[in-house]
Formats: sequence, C-alpha cells, structure tokens
Amino acid sequence: MSTSKDPVVGDPTEDGLKVTPPKTWATGLPAVTHAMQYSLGQTSVRRTALTLLNINQAKGFDCPGCAWPEPGPGHRAKNEYCENGAKHINDEATSRRVTADFFRTHSIAELDQKSDYWLNQQGRLTEPMVKRPGADHYEPIGWDDALGLLAEELRRLDSPDEALFYTSGRLNNEAAFLLQLFARAFGTNNLPDCSNMCHESSGSALMETLGIGKGSVSLDDIHHSDLIFVVGQNPGTNHPRMLSALEETKRNGGHIVAVNPLPEAGLMRFKHPQKARGIVGRGTAIADQFLQIRPGGDLALFQALNLLLLEAEDARPGEVLDHGFIRTHTTGFDDFAELARKASWDDILDATGLTREEIEAVGERVLRSGRIIVCWAMGLTQHKHAVPTIREVVNFLMLRGNIGRPGAGVCPVRGHSNVQGDRTMGIWERMPQSFLDALEREFAFTPPAEHGLDSVNAIRAMRDGDAKVFVGVAGNFVRATPDSDVTERAMRRCRLTAHISTKLNRSHTVCGETALILPTLGRSDRDIQAGGEQFITVEDSMSEVHASRGRLDPASPHLLSEVAIISRLARRTLGDSPAIPWEKFEADYGTIRDRISRVVPGFGDFNARVDRPGGFRLPNPVNDGVFPTPSGKAVFTRNDFEMLRAPAGHLLLQTLRSHDQWNTIPYAMNDRYRGIHNGRRVVLVNPVDLEALGLADRSEVDLVSVWRDGVERRAEKFRVVAYPTTPGSAAAYYPETNVLVPLDSVADISNTPTSKGVVVRLEPAVAAG
Repeated sequence: MSTSKDPVVGDPTEDGLKVTPPKTWATGLPAVTHAMQYSLGQTSVRRTALTLLNINQAKGFDCPGCAWPEPGPGHRAKNEYCENGAKHINDEATSRRVTADFFRTHSIAELDQKSDYWLNQQGRLTEPMVKRPGADHYEPIGWDDALGLLAEELRRLDSPDEALFYTSGRLNNEAAFLLQLFARAFGTNNLPDCSNMCHESSGSALMETLGIGKGSVSLDDIHHSDLIFVVGQNPGTNHPRMLSALEETKRNGGHIVAVNPLPEAGLMRFKHPQKARGIVGRGTAIADQFLQIRPGGDLALFQALNLLLLEAEDARPGEVLDHGFIRTHTTGFDDFAELARKASWDDILDATGLTREEIEAVGERVLRSGRIIVCWAMGLTQHKHAVPTIREVVNFLMLRGNIGRPGAGVCPVRGHSNVQGDRTMGIWERMPQSFLDALEREFAFTPPAEHGLDSVNAIRAMRDGDAKVFVGVAGNFVRATPDSDVTERAMRRCRLTAHISTKLNRSHTVCGETALILPTLGRSDRDIQAGGEQFITVEDSMSEVHASRGRLDPASPHLLSEVAIISRLARRTLGDSPAIPWEKFEADYGTIRDRISRVVPGFGDFNARVDRPGGFRLPNPVNDGVFPTPSGKAVFTRNDFEMLRAPAGHLLLQTLRSHDQWNTIPYAMNDRYRGIHNGRRVVLVNPVDLEALGLADRSEVDLVSVWRDGVERRAEKFRVVAYPTTPGSAAAYYPETNVLVPLDSVADISNTPTSKGVVVRLEPAVAAG
C-alpha cells in the first residue's frame, strides 16, 4: 500500500543533472540489465518470470507497449520482448497498490503537484473512487453506484454530442468495438483517440492516395527488402524489436537509409541481446547512410528524390520508372510530374539542411534497389505539412512500382499496441457510411451520420462548454494532448470526468466537478467472467490479429475488465433500447467476436481464425493490386513545396520521448542513449546555436513558443545541453513541453498537433524571488 507515511518513491528532483556523450549503439547487455533491474524493483522474481515467459508468446499476452509485430509461431524467440517491453509489462504487473487509504492521505491538490513519474510509481489502482462536487479528496464508491452516477450524467445531457468517449491504443479489439457501439447507440460519433495525435496524418494521406489508411508491408517484406528508409523515427527507444528486423534486412543483403534530426543510437548500430554477436561483438551497423535533416524537411527530400528519378528516366527512357504499374494502377501522374520537375534545388537544400551530394547519393541507392520500403513515425506525422509529406512518400514509391509487391511498400510504424486495431473496430469520429450501415443491419438501430469530434476539437468543445462529460478508456488524455494549460482548464469545466485506468496518472488529478476513477484489469491479468476464462485480441502495425491471454492474478478482487465496465455502463445508460445483448457480451467475449465478424470487413469466422497459433492477417487490397479510391486507382498527388522557418534568434523545437519512457510516463529520470541522467527538464541544442544565442552549456532557460495568437506559452526552468542536433533546431521531452504546442497549430487535413515543429525562443530563466 502506498501512503504518505510509507512512500514507494520520492518525487525526483533535477538538481543532479549529469551529461555523458551520446551512445553510438543500442541494446546489448545493458538493456538486459536495466530491464531486469526495473522489473525486479516493481515486483517479485516469480511475477517477473511469469510476465517475461508469456509476453508476446502464442499462448501468452500481447505486450501493451508498441505495435511492432511478432514473428510467426515457430520463429519466435523464448524472450520475444525488448528492454522497454519488459519494463512496460512489469510496470503493469507491479506489486504496489493504490488503495482507499492512499486517497484519504493525499488530496487531489497535493497529487496534482506530483510528477508523472511519482504518480505512476504508486502502483495499481484497486477499487472505484469518486470525487464529489466541491471535494478535494477521492473516496470509495461501489461499482453499481459509480456506473449509475455516470449513466445518470450521460442521460441528463441536452444532447448526446455533449459527451466525449476517448480511448488510447491500450484498449483491446473487443472493448473497442463495444465502446464505439455504445457511443453510437447513445447517439454520438464523438470518439476521439490517440491516433488523432500521432498517425492521423498517415491515415489521411494513405486513404487519399491508396484507398486504405494502413501500411502494406509484412515482417517478411522488411526482412527481404533491398532498401528501407527509416524516417522521423527512433526505433532504439520507441520500437526496439524493429532493430532485430532491420538486422535481418542487413544480413539478407538489404540497405538502410536513416533520416532524422538527431543521430539516434538505434539508427547507428544494434547489439542483439539474444545473440552472441550482440553481447561480445560489435553488433550490426544499421544505417548505411544517415541524413541529419532539418525538422520538417522530409517533404523537400522526397521531392528531390522524385526529381532525380524523373531526370534519370529522361536520361534512360524506359529503364527507371515502372511504366506498367503507373499506366495500369495509377492516376494523376502527368500533373504530379509537371510540378515535380519544377522543384528548386536551392529550396530543397534550404529546407533539408543537407548537401546535394548527400541527396544524390541516396538517389543512386534507390536506382540500384528493386524493392523499397519507407517506414516512418511521428517525425513525419506531427508537422503542419505532414499529409503532403506522406503523399510525396507514396509518389516516390509508386514511381518504381514499389507498392503492393513483396519487399516493398508503405510502413507507418504505430507507437501503441492496439491503436490500429481500435481504428479497425470503429474508434473514429469519421467512420465511413458503409461501417455505420453494417452496424445498423447487425444491431437494428440507426447510428448517427454526422461526424464527431477528434481530440483537438474535443478540447475546444470542453473549453467552450459544448462538451460536459468526458469518458476516458485507458490513456492519459491530459498529458498526451497539446497546449497543456488550455487542456487542463477545459477538462476542469466538465460536469463529470471518468477514467477507466490501471494506474494513477495526471488525468485523475485534473478533473471535472465530479470525477470517477474506474480501475480495470491489465493486459497481463487473468480475465474470468460468467462464461469462463476469456481472452482478448489485438491488431499490430502490420494488420496481424492475434489473441492475448492474461496469466497473472488480478491486482485486486474489485477490478472489472474494460469489456465488463463498458457493457454495464451501456446497460445502465441505454436500458433495453436498442436491444443489444450487453450482458451476454460481458459473459462471453466470443459473442462479441461473432458480431465483429459480421460488421468489420476481413473478420469473417473471427473466433475460429484467431484461435490458430499466431492468429491471422487482415487482407490489404493494395497487395492484390486493388485500390479502393474513387477512381479505383492509386493517386499521384501534387504537393507544393513547404518549409518550416524560425525567425532570427529562434529555434525549431521537436518534442520527443526519453529512452526510459513509455508514452506520457517516464520510468526513470534518465535517457542513457542520449547521455542525459537524472533530469528531464533539458533542451538539446546544437553548440553552434548556443554560441549564436549567447547561451552557455547547462545554463537555465525558459522555453517560450511563438504563435500567431500572441499568447505566451512558457515552459520554465530547463537546462540547456549542447547536443549534435540539426543546426537551427532543438529537442526536449514531452509531456513537459506539451504546454508549448498551441491547440490551433495543427496539420492541414489531419488536424494532428504539430509537436515536431514548434517555433521557440530561449530566455534566461528568472531566479525565484
């Protein structure tokens, strides 16, 4: 039990910041050591063994961390997890508990002053809690009363559209399907999710160009590609198991081009911790060429590569472009090529910060490669011109027919375990009419057709008093979203906020007039219902759907599964209209999968197919040469040149994770790959920029973002650290710097916050009075 008299951890200070040279390789034996140290610090040897022997195994549970796929059955290692996956699962499996005594001891105001690290370290939530109007403490509440209170508030709303139903990628397919079903039966499409803040730009660009908002490649494609671009992505921290796949690429003769503003360790060299060469050898060099690009310069880079391909075709007609693919499967080529040929090298070099020689060297690699994949993450998606950038990536791949064939294609790498599955299940404020029609046929009610609110618009609605009830299923909305001060004020305007959670986080301390904490089972917990022991399913980043079975005794007898909570809430809110068998869904998750099989394309015979070891892969029409766009063909697009510019004396800031962090929660105050120890309020700046700005290394500054609304957004007391960032840019950790991202600074089309392109100035910090 965690109380103020018996604290689990202290709230760390940043007085002892230590900086060492950045690492030039990732993983190896230190990763094993750090994973075990953290795991054993959270729970017993026995529970650690149970989690690590079952994580990502065919009869075990899926890692609740990233969405990187597992190899097929028979090809998986006995230790099919990474350092961060081991930390993440044992953070969930922790033996620490947060009970009613904890909330009696700590007021909400006190908890609100604690760090994200401290809140997470208190342990698993154990029973439902409520904050009454005017109260400053949570108190226990029974499940019936808690769900009755929430249902009553929902029914009191003047319109269903005054409610918001948010989820993160931790949610499983069955619960996600029920959540969207409940929301739509209630009468709203307000289903904001974490995709809105990360890969929404990917979905927007891919839907427009290819007709499907998902990647097209498999793990086998990665292994056998001739050339892989890893763009705006740090796999060593965010998807470490991707490094073993890239190592396989290299061992099969493939090459890798890394494109990133920071020289991340995982992009340089990988020491596989389960291979002898990774323990005693030098490991495997990952990037054959590293392009240290300016933030936001990726659009110009791919425009340059496309120009080079067109010019190479001019010099060798019929030998460079795949005219058969272009003629048969695409539309818009002539308009695209007309604009592409007008690209200015002066603009390209200015936007990318690269030399023409560097870009032309990549162009030569492209010409030597028959099968090409482009992988990307938030370094591409969280810019104002993110959607045009990804459309230009698709143009690049289509020029040589690198879409829909083995070893080639698009690979958006999702950052959370089932974020792609949640979208497949209908967690989207703009699901197509075909999905809504299928719901109507299956459940005999008419879902609302008007589009709902995404995450950014949900904040605006709460801020403006247009949304009054917020229901968060998993995640940490307050800390994951931009413009922290605005978001917190918006959340506090709600009449009621409710969070279905496994552990304490900041969203529980920034709450509405009434607030509920509804504790749920974790991915590793055994799930026993009236129909017996249940399993859930998830979809990874490459459209593989497989089962996940918890193996641990639940953290408390008072926990309910997410399926049970949603089912009971739906019954209390909707009654028998429409006639949906919520009680049967709670008792037997197979009945949910039966309904999914009749509603969601690709899930026919769901229960039988997912029972096979390793599950099944969803069909991707692109790989069959079918493009479900209005024209029936893949679309070349015209994308005007755009460049991020910072005024003199300012820098372009990107927010990022530390290595010891998962999403909004740090597991330690270190970022050892970047050489940062015992501190998070740091800003990484190129030494050339420090000199130009007249700032000394380790000096204390405030970060102030510059935005057209004239509002000063300030993140105070950061230590400047000289670091080999791209000149003119800076980097700092989120969620501490989310306060600097204006709510209205979003990507065109996708409405994704521009967390990778924030214009800031650095001001000497003012000493406390």
